[in-house]
Amino acid sequence: VQLQASGGGLVQAGGSLRLSCAASGRTFSIYVMGWFRQAPGKEREFVATINRSGSSTYYADSVKGRFTISRDNAKNTVYLQMNSLKPEDTAVYYCAADPRMRNLESFSRGMDYWGKGTLVTVSS
Repeated sequence: VQLQASGGGLVQAGGSLRLSCAASGRTFSIYVMGWFRQAPGKEREFVATINRSGSSTYYADSVKGRFTISRDNAKNTVYLQMNSLKPEDTAVYYCAADPRMRNLESFSRGMDYWGKGTLVTVSS
């Protein structure tokens, strides 16, 4: 599967942004999808995952209540709606996919397929 994230940009603190990740290749609905991020000088960090049907999600504590992951299997796309953005949310955001049958929390350690990231910058 090939993944392409988009939608990053510059936003003021308190603002919102929606990231998209378009998938191509094998059937999109067989993949658990996720978002990760990496801030300058820091290690990659888990953000959120969503199951194959979109009925279940899992979030990092740092984004819970502010970010929402969703997917549209008809459009082969996963989204990350980011609200109440903070300067510490500044990072390159990556979407990821994994076909394995595991619980969503386990994917926080990493996933099989990665796309190129999109930069989100939150100004104070």
